[in-house]
Amino acid sequence: MRVLGIDVSPDLLERWVGWFAPEAQPFLADDALAAAVGGREEELTDEVRDTFCLYGPPEGLRHVWLDEQQLLDLPRVLRVRLVREQLAHERELVPSVRGWVDVVPRVREQVDGHRFVWWPSLLAGHEQDVLTAYVEEGRRPSRHEEVPASVWSAATDVLPGARRLAGTFPPASGPNCFGAVMAAAGVDGAEDVWMVREPFEEWLATATRPGGRDDEPGTVLVWRSPDGLVQHAAVTLGSGWALHKPSQGWMSPTKVLTVVECRASSRAPGRRLERRTLRAR
Repeated sequence: MRVLGIDVSPDLLERWVGWFAPEAQPFLADDALAAAVGGREEELTDEVRDTFCLYGPPEGLRHVWLDEQQLLDLPRVLRVRLVREQLAHERELVPSVRGWVDVVPRVREQVDGHRFVWWPSLLAGHEQDVLTAYVEEGRRPSRHEEVPASVWSAATDVLPGARRLAGTFPPASGPNCFGAVMAAAGVDGAEDVWMVREPFEEWLATATRPGGRDDEPGTVLVWRSPDGLVQHAAVTLGSGWALHKPSQGWMSPTKVLTVVECRASSRAPGRRLERRTLRAR
């Protein structure tokens, strides 16, 4: 199976299925709706948080966990209200029936015939199609296989870990852009952790110097918000190529884009881009 131009092993696909459509999943609800639907409260795992984009419930709401049978046992009017609330508060993975009814006809029966949520029973037999569509939506494919051998060779001294990381999915949620840049530059274990700002800033201060060129290997691209906080980072491979990991999510690979594509995908209102060059090893 290939997703975004990257090979995905059967073992990793199995883990994706569990994170994408867990046996029980969280729904956003206010106190009254939570009392009406029942369910329970649990801690969010990193993977479930990233799947549903639940980075702290909006004020006045909480996470209520239901499994498929609990949802189906609710009166239809309550099911409809609950699922529509997820749309109102932008909880992810409330797809349209129209988009999937030809693949999984049962989705029209779940709620109101317009929206539904994924469960293992609906996903069974369609894992590759559904997960590929989900992971690829809105994301650029990795172009690591297009990078000439000469570019990889020239980058080896300053970016000894780059080729190993390029075109790989993380084993779980957590690994992020800062860790990917540090690991590419040879920092052991950096690709395995959620690298927060402070150690990344310390590394920038000691391992890089101001300035850099986009067409040379080892230029660290750093995006900062107006308050000066670092928000994203990538590193150039040379000849117009760059390596970056767009987010900490399990569905976000460490990939290669052109520098132009990387800059475009990392742009956000108010951000400014600075360049720093890796010091000689």
